[in-house]
Amino acid sequence: MSDVKYRRILLKLGGEALAGPQGFGIDPAQAAILAAKIKQVFDMGVQVALVIGAGNLWRGKQGLHHGMERTTADHMGMLATVMNALALQDALERTGIVTRVQTAIEMKAIAEPYIRGRAIRHLEKGRVVILGAGTGNPYFTTDTAGALRAMEIDAEVMIKATKVDGVYDGDPKTNPHAKRYDRLRYIDAISKRLGVMDSTAITLCMDHGLPIIVLDLWQEGALERAVQGETIGTLIYH
Repeated sequence: MSDVKYRRILLKLGGEALAGPQGFGIDPAQAAILAAKIKQVFDMGVQVALVIGAGNLWRGKQGLHHGMERTTADHMGMLATVMNALALQDALERTGIVTRVQTAIEMKAIAEPYIRGRAIRHLEKGRVVILGAGTGNPYFTTDTAGALRAMEIDAEVMIKATKVDGVYDGDPKTNPHAKRYDRLRYIDAISKRLGVMDSTAITLCMDHGLPIIVLDLWQEGALERAVQGETIGTLIYH
């Protein structure tokens, strides 16, 4: 563990990480692959907390487009993140990792309520903690939930794992000349509207000096390299 730079991390995942080739739903085989990647970092002695989105199950914008009330759409999204959290918990447990799901909206029959001290204690005891239901409030994204929980549990870094190997000044899928940033200041990520995550999440990290690493989850060894402090993806900092 001496070569690990970050000893406690908040890993922010999109719900799509659990989707199979069809791009939606929960694919147990994909969940197993994701759990194996997390286990590689866990086995290095890193304490891992997770926040996962719900884009594979529900996108509130679809409801809003059809006139749904925003609070209702957001609450549905929060519930969907709990479904993802339970699927990921099952996959992690099958790798031998003791895992706890905590939710911002109480649902005692299936998960613990989120309690900061208890979450930290689980991490200290060598358990992975999955933090579901966002912040428990509408109008806040799971990116913001990730930033908030990262600071609450005293994480040393927030890692946003995506399908892209960092932050670009354009869409690399449509612009072959798009430039990838190795390092990016918080204020530039906000002012340039690069779309890496919502401005509330970045501002929260900026105000409290929490570094953000954006990387490609599916790149071999990416997570391990990140926790070791190697240059990978894009580092967002002061």
